[in-house]
Amino acid sequence: METVSMKKEAPLGWIYLNRPEKLNVINEKMIDELRQLVEQMEKDNEVRVIIITGNGKAFCAGADISHFKTLNPEGAWLFAKKGRELMDYIENVRKPVIAMINGYALGGGLEIAMACDIRIASDDSQVGLPEITLGIYPGFGGTQRLPRLVGKGKALEMMFTGDRIPSMEAQRIGLIERVVPKEKLEEETRNLAMKIASQSQTSLAEIKLLVNKGTDSSLDAGLNMESLGWSLAFTTEEAKTRIDQFLNKGKNKG
Repeated sequence: METVSMKKEAPLGWIYLNRPEKLNVINEKMIDELRQLVEQMEKDNEVRVIIITGNGKAFCAGADISHFKTLNPEGAWLFAKKGRELMDYIENVRKPVIAMINGYALGGGLEIAMACDIRIASDDSQVGLPEITLGIYPGFGGTQRLPRLVGKGKALEMMFTGDRIPSMEAQRIGLIERVVPKEKLEEETRNLAMKIASQSQTSLAEIKLLVNKGTDSSLDAGLNMESLGWSLAFTTEEAKTRIDQFLNKGKNKG
């Protein structure tokens, strides 16, 4: 592929945005190729956690602005639709997806990260949605996902000003879950991903589904979904095995 690359390190699957000479800016080919790799890793039973990051000095500095000059309203709508569908797909993959943010995650780059389940960033990275400075606004889901992560007021401030914020501030407002020293970013991401990969795959998928769908529903509806899924979880062989192992471990200690 021209714009992305991958590394399989079972049980982890690494996806790299791979236009480092352009700070990994997004074009239509990247959208298509990134989706292909995510689909490939979703179907691969040896991959239990997917990690998306960027090659070079940036995670992703946004969309390729040179492409904007060629867009008419119809072309812009189709480009936004393709990007939004990619973000929706990443969000709904039944495997955990981690964004490892190195350097800039701006515009569409931050929108990719927000579609992931967990965001871990280096202490020198910066994030933002600067589209307003071009006279436009986020088109890959940013106006909807950012308020859900940081609240309406902070999201509006970020989008109204287009300011970049450092990763520590992004962690403080709930946009990033972990910030680590730059030199330990890959190590800490791998450690987190391996811990997640060791858990029940069925339960991970159900937790992700319940959080994504339940939080968009009423509390009662979300609780009902949780109760139904929880009761069915006991029918899985993995749950039976893990419960037996836990009980036997307690007996051995006694």
